[in-house]
Amino acid sequence: MLDKKNCLKKKKDFQKVIKKGEKIEKEFLVLKFSKNAPEDITRIGFIVSQRVSKKAVLRNKIKRRLREIVKDSLSNLKPGYDIIFFTKKAIKEKDFLEIEKMVKQMLKQAKLLC
Repeated sequence: MLDKKNCLKKKKDFQKVIKKGEKIEKEFLVLKFSKNAPEDITRIGFIVSQRVSKKAVLRNKIKRRLREIVKDSLSNLKPGYDIIFFTKKAIKEKDFLEIEKMVKQMLKQAKLLC
């Protein structure tokens, strides 16, 4: 699990990143990120909609995988950003290693890794 300080939770924070953030889109993931001005903490949120799967069990499994991947990369992330990962339907067929590779590739492309 991610620390509470690293979780993006408030609806207004999600909306701010969605409206003003930069976007990187790949085959089964979308990354949106923006600078969170006064804070030096990177906060991360995950959105897995019912379009991906009607089953909550599968949606939660995907979120757990994404959290674990990001937790391992957290020490290498630049401080002071809000990051949201959106998923697409194709993520259901991907295994952990494929998702991990894509997440790290997207973070590198966004220049969020130190």
